[in-house]
Amino acid sequence: MIDWMRYRWLYLLISGSVIILGIFSVIKWGLTFGIDFTGGTVLEYRFPDGRNQVYKYAPMDASALEKIREDFKKQNGEEVRFENVGPTVGPELVRKTLYAMLAAASGILLWVAMQFKSFKFGVSAVLAMLHDSLVTIGVYSIFGAEVDLLFVTALLTILSFSVHDTIVVYDRIRELRKGFGDNIYDLANKAVTETMVRSLNNSFVVIFMMVALLLIGGETIRWFVATLLIGTISGAYSSPFVAVPILVTWDELRKRVKSEN
Repeated sequence: MIDWMRYRWLYLLISGSVIILGIFSVIKWGLTFGIDFTGGTVLEYRFPDGRNQVYKYAPMDASALEKIREDFKKQNGEEVRFENVGPTVGPELVRKTLYAMLAAASGILLWVAMQFKSFKFGVSAVLAMLHDSLVTIGVYSIFGAEVDLLFVTALLTILSFSVHDTIVVYDRIRELRKGFGDNIYDLANKAVTETMVRSLNNSFVVIFMMVALLLIGGETIRWFVATLLIGTISGAYSSPFVAVPILVTWDELRKRVKSEN
């Protein structure tokens, strides 16, 4: 059995450093919001050489739009998509996204706490989920990628993947408790050791698929796939190296406070 929890402060330090770097980037340079948030026009054209190109513009009047279309027509471009998004969509989308994340976090916290009969399991799982969200948002800010509706969809998808892996490890801890006592430190080491290969296999299958889509999927879904890839890697890391160390640290601090009192 490998003593994974011996280096738990290192795992948390790595995660904290990535999150702080991301937060600094968001504060310093902000996020690049797409037309789903700011409003504007999306045109997608297919050209004779077979390439599909997506163009995004700030809000414009009908005459300016017609001039752009004429320019593409001269290049023998065929219009395959036209979207006009009003600027009022942005604030509403932000609110709905925050509500969805809050509802998901609350539901996960309560469900995990009830299933494992401990509030600390639920809180630790939600903190790991928050870790993955912050890492993804921070990476987006660092690379200046555009935040749009597909990003929101990918972000919510990432949360479910992260929690799934965390619950697998937690469930193994619960099973081991029946035969190996109640020492969370030892149980965590054994649970992570026994589930590590399974978690890595699952993650690598998803990662290989995402890399393939990233390379051949085209411009339209490139950043959507990149978001899922970032979240998958972060989720594969956070389940054994964030969620479990938080649980172990919490348990040790609780015991220390109880012994001092």
